Amino acid sequence: MTISIWRYSHLALAVSSFIFITLASLTGIILSFKPVTEKTQPYKSKDFNTLTVANLIPNLKKAYIDISDVSIDANQFVIVNGTDLNDHSGHFYVDPKTGKSLGKVAKENEFFRWTTTLHRSLFLHETGRFFVGLTAFLLFLIATSGTVLIIQRQRSLKKFFGKIVKDGFAQYYHVVLGRLMLIPIIIISLSGTYLSLQRFGIIAEQKITHKVDFDGLKTSPEKKTADFEVFKRISLNNLQAIEFPFSEDVEDYYTLKLDDKEITVNQITGDILTEQTYSKATLFNHLSMDLHTGRGSAIWAIVLAIASANILFFIYSGFVIMWKRRSGRIKNKYKSDQAEFIILVGSENGTTFRFANAVYEQLLKNGKTAFMAEMNSYQVFPKAKQLMVFAATYGQGDAPTNASKFKSLLKKYKQPNTVDFAVLAFGSHAYPDFCKFGYEVNNALSHEDWAKPLLEIHTVNDRSPEEFTRWATLWAQNSNIELTLLTKLLETKPVKTQQFEVVSKTVSAHAETSFIIRLRPKKRKRFTSGDLLAVYPANDHRERLYSIGKMGKEVQLSVKLHQGGLGSSFLHHLEAGQSVNASIVRNEHFHFPAKAKTVIMVSNGTGIAPFLGMISEHSGGKNIYLYCGFRNQDSFSLYQNAINTETNKLTKLNVAYSREGEKQYVKDLLLKDEPLVCETLKSGGVIMLCGSLGMQKDVIELLDDLCLRSQQKSISYYQSRGQILMDCY
Repeated sequence: MTISIWRYSHLALAVSSFIFITLASLTGIILSFKPVTEKTQPYKSKDFNTLTVANLIPNLKKAYIDISDVSIDANQFVIVNGTDLNDHSGHFYVDPKTGKSLGKVAKENEFFRWTTTLHRSLFLHETGRFFVGLTAFLLFLIATSGTVLIIQRQRSLKKFFGKIVKDGFAQYYHVVLGRLMLIPIIIISLSGTYLSLQRFGIIAEQKITHKVDFDGLKTSPEKKTADFEVFKRISLNNLQAIEFPFSEDVEDYYTLKLDDKEITVNQITGDILTEQTYSKATLFNHLSMDLHTGRGSAIWAIVLAIASANILFFIYSGFVIMWKRRSGRIKNKYKSDQAEFIILVGSENGTTFRFANAVYEQLLKNGKTAFMAEMNSYQVFPKAKQLMVFAATYGQGDAPTNASKFKSLLKKYKQPNTVDFAVLAFGSHAYPDFCKFGYEVNNALSHEDWAKPLLEIHTVNDRSPEEFTRWATLWAQNSNIELTLLTKLLETKPVKTQQFEVVSKTVSAHAETSFIIRLRPKKRKRFTSGDLLAVYPANDHRERLYSIGKMGKEVQLSVKLHQGGLGSSFLHHLEAGQSVNASIVRNEHFHFPAKAKTVIMVSNGTGIAPFLGMISEHSGGKNIYLYCGFRNQDSFSLYQNAINTETNKLTKLNVAYSREGEKQYVKDLLLKDEPLVCETLKSGGVIMLCGSLGMQKDVIELLDDLCLRSQQKSISYYQSRGQILMDCY
């Protein structure tokens, strides 16, 4: 809810003020070139930094017969208002070291003057100044709300300048440039707001009056201006202006405006008559003017130009992002009470919708009734047979705004029929809470009696089309959906296969036939236990995946023969010496954890295959516990020799039989070892699951209960940090 408030505030402020901000930015870019061009003028003395007022005034009096005042602008150009020896009057640039005129001050450039008026008041006088001041304040609020959104996106203030996940050109650079230009934009907005407040008298402007004691004025000892001690102490660097006496009378005096105060000086003796320090408001007004205009530094003026240009880009990219979100609005062909396939999407920025749309289109092309909605629109779906959830994670493992109510709605609305479900979680490995919300959704659905898992939860890192395509292919095969006329999002390069030779095949003798088959790649190929072997039994698009156990240089698969099963029947008919075309699919999310000191492996049936390879490969210095479940001793006998060979590498072996003896499941064995399980998670250990989705559901529910009972973090916390790895089917 907090995220939503900040986002809508950010959008509302931007939409309501974008015209004025656009004008201010365009004119700001133009005006930033004014101090840059002025800096290139040849009116600054090389010795400016070493000169004092005691040097300046005598030199000017030699060159000018009448001087009204002298000012020093932001470029450190000395400007005299007076009459020279040739009886020429006006404002002149002078060399403070010699008093020589460097040129007459020209009128302000008409284009810059016109642009300045537009920038300050929109040619609407005081009314325009009010709107410009309000615009500056709104820009500050926009920058503030944008900063909060970046912090929420990056999950902490410490990671403010951390890696940004690329969500497309507009989204990515809206954030990246927003971080880089944040300080200049805040300075522009705050200084503009302050100047407007002072203009309208909301911040009182200091009025300085000098009360000189004329009766106490001295006329001796008379000194030359070059000998005035006060003038010797004042560097031109600290001087803003000097008002000269109107006459030689002692009652007329010098008035000097310095950086921090004003003083008056007796023109005969050089005594300080009065001294008035500037208020904080006045000092801040000078600072605001310098920062807002860049008049004191060409480099800062260029920074202001870049910041103003970026503001224009933020307006453009912001509207692109908004349009993208609006264009992602759902248009359903069927109503929710008519559809058999329900797609629910949780996405903060709208990018997840394009993946959901790809699946939605495939369902319609296959003649299926489908309905797509945001996750917060979850309700009773009377005809639903399958529920797909596309869940992105936002913030610190949080739900996106349009999915924040899903878990509470899930408890409120029970589906009347059994519904197959599949969760596809989107996230980024750049953040610690990888796909945390997706895991929470999957676990919540697993607790519902009406929900039956169609696939194990899959994750997509940084919106990877390859990872999404892998999931889409598995989903289509399990849903009897043919992926035809694929969109660009689903288009992938043709799969490259290679030949594998069958080395051996061992078939169990019990009623439910399972078998172990070993294959050797004919060409050198890198792989490891936990990777997948993709087999194409009919030499077409239909793909079957099997978890690999690496035994030396060979691929070992454990397969259960299903009656009429395309993949299992194909592999079962292979004999030693025959060849098969297949490909290795990297499955990095299910590789053996190299850094964990304790690893608990949980499997049932043929899911033990990758663990046998992992135990063989990675056993040194690790505490490895194997929990495996089988129907009976006969089912276990197929793997007994392989397990006995590796027993010395295991810390402990635990076997459960569901149809004989105590009739236990692996979850019962884990419950008995509750202290070990909880300590493993608490100390950074890893629990790996491989086998059936039913086993996965039971074990995850158990682990969730154990974490709750021992007052540890939620099970989704450990899942998002890679402490619970799953490869179930």
